[in-house]
Amino acid sequence: MDNNVIIFDTTLRDGEQSPGASMNKKEKVRLAIQLERLGVDVMEAGFPASSVGDFESVSLIAKQIKNSEVAALARANKKDIDRAWEAIKTAKYPRIHTFIASSDIHMKYKLKMSREEILKRTFESVKYAKSFTDNVEFSAEDGSRSDKDFLCKLFGEAIKAGAKTINFPDTVGYAIPEEFGNLVKYIYENTTGMDKTIFSVHCHNDLGLATANTIEGIKNGARQIEVTINGIGERAGNTSLEEVVMAIKTRESLLNFKTKIVTEEIYKTSKLVSSITGIMVQPNKAIVGANAFAHEAGIHQDGVLKNPMTYEIMKPETIGLDNNKLVLGKHSGKHAVKEELKKRGYDLDEKELKEVFEKFKEAADKKKNILSEDLEALVLEKILRENLSFKLVDMSVSSNMNKEAKVKVKLKIDDDIVEQESKGNGPIDAAFNALKKMTGKEPELLRFSIAALTGGTDAYGEVTVRLKMNDTVALGKGSDLDIIVASVKAYINGLNRLESLGKLESTN
Repeated sequence: MDNNVIIFDTTLRDGEQSPGASMNKKEKVRLAIQLERLGVDVMEAGFPASSVGDFESVSLIAKQIKNSEVAALARANKKDIDRAWEAIKTAKYPRIHTFIASSDIHMKYKLKMSREEILKRTFESVKYAKSFTDNVEFSAEDGSRSDKDFLCKLFGEAIKAGAKTINFPDTVGYAIPEEFGNLVKYIYENTTGMDKTIFSVHCHNDLGLATANTIEGIKNGARQIEVTINGIGERAGNTSLEEVVMAIKTRESLLNFKTKIVTEEIYKTSKLVSSITGIMVQPNKAIVGANAFAHEAGIHQDGVLKNPMTYEIMKPETIGLDNNKLVLGKHSGKHAVKEELKKRGYDLDEKELKEVFEKFKEAADKKKNILSEDLEALVLEKILRENLSFKLVDMSVSSNMNKEAKVKVKLKIDDDIVEQESKGNGPIDAAFNALKKMTGKEPELLRFSIAALTGGTDAYGEVTVRLKMNDTVALGKGSDLDIIVASVKAYINGLNRLESLGKLESTN
């Protein structure tokens, strides 16, 4: 059996299903380009039938990507499959990924279909998808809680209809590693035609076992793994790409497998996903967390200074983590800025570079040294965020310890400039109150978090908010040298996303 493992990245689809992690079209295309640099074999660009926005994003990605396969998800029906093909038909390497639930609980309560109906629908759907492309993948949703003999029969029907890849998901993260490995082995050995297809696994992390289950899947016959950057995804998330890939690379003698991932691109991809989605990477996250290569204990520091391998099982450079930070200042030219951004995965066009460089010069006048992280914050603030309805023009703050804070905000709403003064328990509360009055929108603030992107008292502050309105949840993110301004930018970004998502939902 071939020891090459196909990396199927679903950050753009399953990862985006993390609550509030919606990405706009421009962000999705940028991430797709970075995933291609990372070397993923397949990227699942989205679920075209789910919304107009998703369809348009998948179509844009299909036109842009030249080296990776571009997959579109579709339920097992003609309407979804038609929509999926319409979105990816311009891709150099298109793939239709169709699925249907296979567990008794899903069939009875969700689908209200019998096993015979599921078998028939599977065959017909895969066959229909194959009329568009030979590259068809079939998934049995909630596979790990399904009857294993029924699964073998179901997968056999999909293979007979022309499926090239068969995917076995642990949809709700229920399986234990040894159990999951045994299931993979049983299905592989007892499904007619499985030896002529690629067997895939898709694991969720509800019990914290997604990476372990995925590795067990590979050891027992799977040759495609479905993963996301930073492990983002529904509920507790998906298998983390960086964890499985680096486990394979680091334990090469034990796990005799290989991938085509350019590991030096892992860290910048992780940073990009975190910046776009607003989902921070926990400091102790394996591989890409801030503490992954940090050492505080004296014994550890002494050992690392003598030989890094005493406490580091991989080199930071392997994942593209460069400890040498380029410091830029007000005398730095556009070329230096462009090259530093290119190193960090941002290949900007001339218009975008001009806009970022202008903001860089403004920041350099306020802050002596601009670190690469500061520069990245400027890119994400200026380029990746699409301001749709609301845009911050100016604001002023008046605040004392024992008095209510007073804030005046000037906002551009569509084509009109609006001003509003408001009070609150601190300047941020006052600013948010002003924004509510100006926009006429009062979303529930589910989360508010602040992080310093760099060290020092003049660090760029990054604020993330999660807003909820009419059952729609959106993340907003803003960064600035002034944490109050960053907070207002984040809130406005969240309002814009709520507005955008509301418009998309109203068209479906």
